[in-house]
Amino acid sequence: MEQFVINIIHRPEMVPEYAEKVTGQGKAEDLGRKALLTESLDIFKTQQECAHKNGLKTTIQMTYASLFNDEAVALAKEHHARYGDEIGLTLLGLPCEQFREKYKTKDFCIWMFSMEDKKAIVRDVFEKFYDRFGFYPESTGSYYMDAELINFVKEEYPSVKCAVATCWEEGPKAYHTCNNSWYTFMDGGPWAPWIPSRQNTHAPAANAEEDSGIVAIPHLSRDLLACYDGNGSNFGTHPQNVLRGMIYDTDTWEYPYLYNLIDQYRALAKYNNGYAYNMMFVGPGWMNKMGRWEAPYELLKKSYEDGCAYYGQLKKEGKLVDMTMSEFADYYREKKHYTEPECALWRDILYGSKKQLFWYCDPYLRACVNMDQGGAIVDLRPYVAKLNWPVGIGTPHIQDASYPFLIQEKYRAGYFTHYAGEGTVRSAKLSCGGEEVDLCLCRTKAHFSQEGNDRILTLDPVEVVFADVTVKLQTVITFPEGKSCIKMERRILEMSDPSADVTINEYMVGCYGTTEYPEDMSSLTLRVEARADSAVIPYEYRCREAGAADAQRVSCTLPPIDTVVSMTCQGRDKAGYVKEGYAFSPMFTLGYTGKLQEKEVFTTWLNLEKAD
Repeated sequence: MEQFVINIIHRPEMVPEYAEKVTGQGKAEDLGRKALLTESLDIFKTQQECAHKNGLKTTIQMTYASLFNDEAVALAKEHHARYGDEIGLTLLGLPCEQFREKYKTKDFCIWMFSMEDKKAIVRDVFEKFYDRFGFYPESTGSYYMDAELINFVKEEYPSVKCAVATCWEEGPKAYHTCNNSWYTFMDGGPWAPWIPSRQNTHAPAANAEEDSGIVAIPHLSRDLLACYDGNGSNFGTHPQNVLRGMIYDTDTWEYPYLYNLIDQYRALAKYNNGYAYNMMFVGPGWMNKMGRWEAPYELLKKSYEDGCAYYGQLKKEGKLVDMTMSEFADYYREKKHYTEPECALWRDILYGSKKQLFWYCDPYLRACVNMDQGGAIVDLRPYVAKLNWPVGIGTPHIQDASYPFLIQEKYRAGYFTHYAGEGTVRSAKLSCGGEEVDLCLCRTKAHFSQEGNDRILTLDPVEVVFADVTVKLQTVITFPEGKSCIKMERRILEMSDPSADVTINEYMVGCYGTTEYPEDMSSLTLRVEARADSAVIPYEYRCREAGAADAQRVSCTLPPIDTVVSMTCQGRDKAGYVKEGYAFSPMFTLGYTGKLQEKEVFTTWLNLEKAD
């Protein structure tokens, strides 16, 4: 039986983001301004009412500021007793007079502090919570929680079993749409709940030894296509994300996209053994009485009421289960096992393009397959490395918490590039009679299936027309659970001339990084492994190539991200090769060429390993 689970999380932020500037109306900053505190608490009450009148329980994540407010504390206790709401504790909402006075800073992102300050802040906040409630919370969270922080929280406060731990694809795209002023970079993590590893929050734990001890949930459920292509802050199941994206009828104040987005999350149960998840994480700043996102308060309130009403109706129909965060953590650990992947075959529900993306995430890799580019892999993160990536003041990554990519079409071009150079992508080219066609040019659709522990994408056949022969080719992509590899099969179903030979070139263009800007590739090493003609190329930006007939493996070792990426192959007349890039195009290429005729199959594996 399919089960759709929702977490509704409210936080009584006494000093909501941005709100001081609005309610202050040009006055000197005053985080204790009575009008600000009163309005914030009123909005929190309204949000709670929206959920409760629709039969939904919430998780109340108390902020540090709210712990100093007797009414906020009393409300949380009352709603816990009356509605079964959970009282949790968020590491958002730190700014208040007491915090500023003690820490002498305007920083508010817990992961950006030094580790020494992180520990002090966590102890302050958790002990204040205990002082007000007489117990420690079972849930916590922030926009992002780095691995060191999670490990410390779990060690110091073992009652915590669930945390909001990352904001999906909150990286350079979000930064640019905030006028280059939102210094939070956390691309490359899961979009759905996971158990973070002790080594890296983004990378799911592969076993009990790697288990950080908590279940992590994302900060908001995003549109996995619109968010990837554009600013994620405009495309989420939080109703006011949809208002910020202006995705509603300005005359009728209706927003069918919101309901379609929720329904698409419900549909993910088809790809995840009957389980689907959705969440809303809401602070009072979204319902400011002065209005926001070009929307008046009345529309802000209506959108939230309507969103909760939709969830409430689904619950009445037996199509939704509402849980608190700690309840969900227990459910998740019962429902899922470590190596079980999260899958999402996602379609465009906003622009009418019929575009499809497939997302796959397990403890070893995260990948995105783009059917508008013939089933090319356009995003690849090597979780197998479980990269140690400390974040915050005093580390090499003060703001950048992203998990590095090997392939990323938005930051490193993808197939469609300028007149020179190459972009990162995993695709294939067919050639015949001097003509060549890249499958990135062949749009298709995908169908999901599961056979044992294999998750399989079967793509609709595409027709490739050369001057002398027409080829009907089908791609099948297999993700074997727990194997840290992706298998690609190219099958020629029909040819206008069955005796013709078609050359296939399976390739991956890769690099590494977290932003658009190139990294130093000098430490990389390319290898061709063969019984004869093996070759090694230390990366020196010299445009060199090496190859061998019947190569057993072609690979690139990337010490900066502790990863080895390789390709292996099975097919007729196979030959492996590697290519070094150059300064204008600082990429590397791995590939295999071979021959195909009608009814033949050419198979390659993309493999990921930890370098050491």
